[in-house]
Amino acid sequence: MKLKKKDLLGASDPYVKMKLADDKLTSKKTSVKHKNLNPEWNEEFSLVVKDPSTQVGQFNVYDWEQVGKHDKMGLSSVPLKDLIPEEPKEMTLNLLKTMDPNDPQNDKPRGQLVVELTYKPFKEDEMPRGFEETQTVQKAPEGTPAGGGLLVVIVHEAEDLDGKYHTNPYGKLTFRGEERKTKVVKKTRDPRWEEEFQFMLEEEPTNEKMLLEVISTSSRNLLHPKETLGYINVGLADVVNNKRINEKYHLIDSKNGRIQIELQWRTSS
Repeated sequence: MKLKKKDLLGASDPYVKMKLADDKLTSKKTSVKHKNLNPEWNEEFSLVVKDPSTQVGQFNVYDWEQVGKHDKMGLSSVPLKDLIPEEPKEMTLNLLKTMDPNDPQNDKPRGQLVVELTYKPFKEDEMPRGFEETQTVQKAPEGTPAGGGLLVVIVHEAEDLDGKYHTNPYGKLTFRGEERKTKVVKKTRDPRWEEEFQFMLEEEPTNEKMLLEVISTSSRNLLHPKETLGYINVGLADVVNNKRINEKYHLIDSKNGRIQIELQWRTSS
């Protein structure tokens, strides 16, 4: 509520990233609500808690930009020790500039974020293996081969890409000789694609890899119409075992470039 607009022209396009402090897992993200300073999401996320007595939930509100860096609109946090197990708790959090309680910049109003949090301790038989993310993956559609499944690849976004001649990036997936491409996002080092690709497989791709390249294209540069900005080769054994992985990878052959992708292995059983 009452977010402060970051863009001089027009309204802001807010989204929220959330994670547990000091957790290595990738942040969860809401959708983007375009041109809205009082956005409503009503989206639900699960995070695996290791130590409720010390861990803190962090919420960062950003202003989405098609080009360039996404501005921070404010942040807030909730110590998990404030939650009673199994009791949903709705909270209205004041958004701050920094987590420093003595920072005078925090006196300025930046709006509020309403969240509902429920801490659900695992029962003995529910402990996730190796504390992997425990979000259930959808079942594969009818007609999926019994020993196989549906491999879902969601290409979320990349950051700090660096083209020598131009930076108009798109992602290109190559798997079993099949190529799939995301759309091109022009003139940005931090593209956000949010595109999903599906491969129906007869058997588990345990020993296989998938190649994902980030390529920049330009119709104006006749000498260098295409340029590779980096790539990753992802082994699929992990996603077959864990059903779901959402990770940020450093791009090979890129100085600082990273890409975030999510993989899901959906089976009918």
